[in-house]
Amino acid sequence: MGLFDRIKRAFTGEDPLIEEQADKREQEHEEIVLDKYDKGVEKTRKSFSEKLNELFAGFREVDDEFFDDLEETLISSDVGFDMTLALSDAVRDEVGRRGVHKGEDVKNTVIEKMISIYDQGEIPDISIHENPDGPTVILFVGVNGVGKTTTIGKLAHQLKQQGKSVLLAAGDTFRAGAIEQLQRWAEQVDVPIVTGRAGQDPASVCFDATKKAKRDNIDYLLVDTAGRLQTKKNLMAELEKMNHVIKREIPDAPHETLLVVDGTTGQNALQQAKEFASVVDTTGLILTKMDGTAKGGVIFAIRYELNTPVKFVGLGEGVDDLQPFDAEKFIYQMVRDVVEVQEQ
Repeated sequence: MGLFDRIKRAFTGEDPLIEEQADKREQEHEEIVLDKYDKGVEKTRKSFSEKLNELFAGFREVDDEFFDDLEETLISSDVGFDMTLALSDAVRDEVGRRGVHKGEDVKNTVIEKMISIYDQGEIPDISIHENPDGPTVILFVGVNGVGKTTTIGKLAHQLKQQGKSVLLAAGDTFRAGAIEQLQRWAEQVDVPIVTGRAGQDPASVCFDATKKAKRDNIDYLLVDTAGRLQTKKNLMAELEKMNHVIKREIPDAPHETLLVVDGTTGQNALQQAKEFASVVDTTGLILTKMDGTAKGGVIFAIRYELNTPVKFVGLGEGVDDLQPFDAEKFIYQMVRDVVEVQEQ
């Protein structure tokens, strides 16, 4: 069953987003997660639904003017230029093929095609690729100010709550205060940390951290890095050196290289992801601050233009508000008000 069919069945109650669990604690956890998505996507939902419902409030017929307005609506919702054109063409073909004329049916087609293009016939792998033979090393990259260090702290907390041992490595020795910020997180979530001096070669910090992780049988090593995208050559050389040092101790590491981007920046987040992809082999993205933005439509642009899955989203400021990305829950919450208006 495709993503659109699952979401459509969720609206009718045939296939609830929260399945009945034998374990009451699992049931309660799923309800909490859905509530987090509800609140975290609220601004995006309101903005998207208002724009789409406004478009169809003045609907007369499916003509070139309608498609111009549809494309303007989608671009202003941060769905992205390329995704918008692909979606507009798909809707045009579908309404022509099926002879759709009613506004409600056209709206349904827009939602269906938007989800289908996101789906691409497969569910992206959002799992963390773990190392069964030793420490799982996760490298975090991203420009300054996107919430990278905070994300590391939150993930460390969640892994510890799962009974995992965690070690932090303060590999951002370039930015003033980065080491101290990660130290505060280590203290807050009560996990060990390996640090160096400001300006120290970050590869030496990685060397010490990987040694300690192996010696202490650590489950997860989370490594912070400098966010100097403006100096691509330096950034690439620095990360290559860090990777080389890590691999020397743990041959198949890093097991994940996660790019952290600020969801409030909309299309700038997509551009950052493209820029980093040109210098770093990222395995997944983390979108932060989604609760504070109406630009959540960038999820669609990222999925369409990059072959990199979104693995986590920040849905609030709380330590438990970093959540594994669930496309079904996210899109359900994003289009919920549109579908409700449509079904009246």
